[in-house]
Amino acid sequence: MTEQPKFQRRNRRGAGVPAEPPKRPEPKPQYDASMEDLEALIAEKEALLQLRAEREAERPRQAEIEAERLRTAEVARQAELQREAELEAQKRRDAELETERRIAAKKAAALEAEREKQRLEAEHEAETARAAQARQKESAAKPKAPLVLASAPKKLLNDPEECWRSIDRFPLDERRLDERHVITALRTDPSHTRFDILRTRMLQALAENGWKRVAITSPTKDCGKTFTAANLAISLSRQENCRTVLLDLDMRNPSLHKIFGVRDTGAIGDMLREEIAPDAHLQGFASNSISAGSHVAIGFNGIVEPYAAELLQDPSTQRVLNQIEEQFAPDVMLFDLPPALLNDDVIAMRPHMDALLIVAAGGMTKANDIKETERRIGENIPLLGVVLNKAEQAETGDYTY
Repeated sequence: MTEQPKFQRRNRRGAGVPAEPPKRPEPKPQYDASMEDLEALIAEKEALLQLRAEREAERPRQAEIEAERLRTAEVARQAELQREAELEAQKRRDAELETERRIAAKKAAALEAEREKQRLEAEHEAETARAAQARQKESAAKPKAPLVLASAPKKLLNDPEECWRSIDRFPLDERRLDERHVITALRTDPSHTRFDILRTRMLQALAENGWKRVAITSPTKDCGKTFTAANLAISLSRQENCRTVLLDLDMRNPSLHKIFGVRDTGAIGDMLREEIAPDAHLQGFASNSISAGSHVAIGFNGIVEPYAAELLQDPSTQRVLNQIEEQFAPDVMLFDLPPALLNDDVIAMRPHMDALLIVAAGGMTKANDIKETERRIGENIPLLGVVLNKAEQAETGDYTY
């Protein structure tokens, strides 16, 4: 019998008995590192809580500081607004005082001019009285003889200067003229020079061709024809030895009296029907401080004429216009007519005009409207020019031509 190895005998002796599992080594405790981390986290949390508590305690104080800052800023803003309001009010008061001072100075100058005029008239009357006394003494020294006249003396009814002195006068309101854009009155707007240039060129054209009657119209409404007529009248009044008559013949929508602020206008239709004499209807400028001359006569109209075209074609209109020329001997007659494309008034006025002036509105009047206006007036009426109104320009204002 062969001998088996010892490890086989041991296996046989242990056969049938379950072997115990080998014991695993137990893990060593890690308490040291974990406790340190936990304590660090607790400490960090406590620090965060402490910081949060400090911030919560600081928040009301910061809110008070912010509220105080806002109150201070609001008080400063209110103070600044109050100061600006006071400065603005002071500027307005200074402007009003300056305006009042200028008006007072102009009134004083006008009063002084009126006194000087009265003084000159008084001296003239005294000189006339002395001359009459001298003639009486001279005639008393001569032997008296019966006076024989071939015919009764005629009263001079057509003396132009007498007619100009006989018409009513109305005051010129500077503020109203400025508000109504009569820029040739105060002459503060640089554009007033354009009306002076227009005046001079127009007078030259009239003199060269022997014309007097100029019709002012526009293709459509709101182009500024009455504005142009009023400014031309003021500009012409400053032209020495120039007599001007301006008639408001826009009888469907009269507005010239509104520009000059005249209430007692009468009806120009009554004058054209020969129911009232021209020297009783026309009005001129009273003494003023803007140097507007006395040889401008304006025929205002305050009543709408429903049959304007028929009246302009009536023979009485021609007679009245001729009578004005005979009595007042004007150098220029301006006719403020209605828009040419709205009715037939301008066509009816055609036999009574020498030349035409068309007023167009910048940005509103079309070139075809101007051509149609010229076509309706006809080739027999010369066109002095086209006045371009309401044109924006940086250097000279809002008006050009």
